[in-house]
Amino acid sequence: MSGVFGIVSNHQCADLLLYGTDYHSHMGTEYGGMAVLGKQFHRSIHDIRKSQFKSKFFDDYKMMKGHLGIGVISDRDPQPLIIGSRFGNFAIATAGLIENVSALASELLQEGETFGEMSSGGINSVELVAKLITKGRTLLEGIEGVYDRIKGSASILLLKKDGIYAARDRLGRTPLVIGERDGNYAIAMETCSFLNLGFKIIKYLSPGEIVFIGNKGLVEKSPGKKKNQICAFLWIYTGYPASNYEGISVELVRERCGKALARNDNLKADLVAGVPDSGVGHAIGYSMESGLPYRRPLVKYTPGYGRSYTPPSQEIRDLVATMKLIPIESVIQGNRVILCEDSIVRGTQLKNYTVKKLWECGATEVHIRPACPPLMFPCRFALSTRSMDELAARKAIRALEGKDLEDVGDYINHRSKKYHRMVDWIRKELGATTLRYQKIEDMVEAIGLPREKLCLHCWTGDQTISQDSKGLGFEGSRKYPHFT
Repeated sequence: MSGVFGIVSNHQCADLLLYGTDYHSHMGTEYGGMAVLGKQFHRSIHDIRKSQFKSKFFDDYKMMKGHLGIGVISDRDPQPLIIGSRFGNFAIATAGLIENVSALASELLQEGETFGEMSSGGINSVELVAKLITKGRTLLEGIEGVYDRIKGSASILLLKKDGIYAARDRLGRTPLVIGERDGNYAIAMETCSFLNLGFKIIKYLSPGEIVFIGNKGLVEKSPGKKKNQICAFLWIYTGYPASNYEGISVELVRERCGKALARNDNLKADLVAGVPDSGVGHAIGYSMESGLPYRRPLVKYTPGYGRSYTPPSQEIRDLVATMKLIPIESVIQGNRVILCEDSIVRGTQLKNYTVKKLWECGATEVHIRPACPPLMFPCRFALSTRSMDELAARKAIRALEGKDLEDVGDYINHRSKKYHRMVDWIRKELGATTLRYQKIEDMVEAIGLPREKLCLHCWTGDQTISQDSKGLGFEGSRKYPHFT
């Protein structure tokens, strides 16, 4: 998904920028970058695939002088970029996923534009956004024009000599929040980045809202939209436990998800556990509701190992999954284990590197309880699941039907026979004693927002977006009913 952080300070800002950006490290695994503006731009980008953000930038930030800065943890493109334009020089960082990069780049190339930043064998989407912005008569008009043309999502931080433009994705998929401390301002995706730096939340940007933060403080440049479909997966998995979105705590949502899983269960077991780290909150909620003891049969060796979900290659995902979880045999031996997980995406890691470890250490039963429904569709708004074929639920459907299906409505409906056949196929594939997914209505209730304000695309395939804008990339909706 990527994570962005910005600072407008009365003093030198590089230390705040370093630590604020670092608190977004769970949002991406490819590149980290910082840009600080004083008398001139100071910019540094590093590959962080094999090392932590702080270690890469700990020496760099000491050389960065200025009161303004932006930082980014990127899931794909090197950023932030420094752009020379008729509006003057500016630095830019984005978070999200633009689906029509190639089409927009072709249009710009035909208009005589050139691209200097190539990444992952293609156009750097951050440079594309910058080029689109410079098409406007003003920077504000240019930023608004980006949202008229892209398909997908993008939240933007744009740093220029007198301040920072912050623009939240028009669909509201990704969050942006403003914090303040003694006249200094911070912009973040993750509110957990404010806590230890002393910033207090003063504003959650609305979808499509654009603000400018400079010498005059916070100024609204373009009002936001009332319609919002923020990514529900932020609460279930992607977000950090100490963060909140739209004022709703990640940790409390995970506890409520776990409680809902327990209410729908009647298992007799010896302990409840969570796959660390993101499954822990769900497991605590299950334990609270069920009265079963919460214990730790698996612990995460944190140094050097990030999330196994976010790296782009299966080889790296498997390596991280193999090495980061260490079983505690004395806790596992002879016990019936309820294992809460945030989700089952591909299933290979859960099967080969988690469930297998429990059996090998002497578990007598292993009951898997994911905190969300089966994932059916690849995300269209972030680099997470990029192929439908890799999803565990799709593998099950293909095995049961002997082919891929376009209409999977029966498999989404948790009351249907086909749904239960699919779940049982996944259970056998995982090697679990039982498997029971969260119901989508229970997940939505745990988050606490109306269903229409959440993006549930990866579970339901729902693509309906109703906003007064062109270029959002959706024409109608899949014909899947909302099973409640």
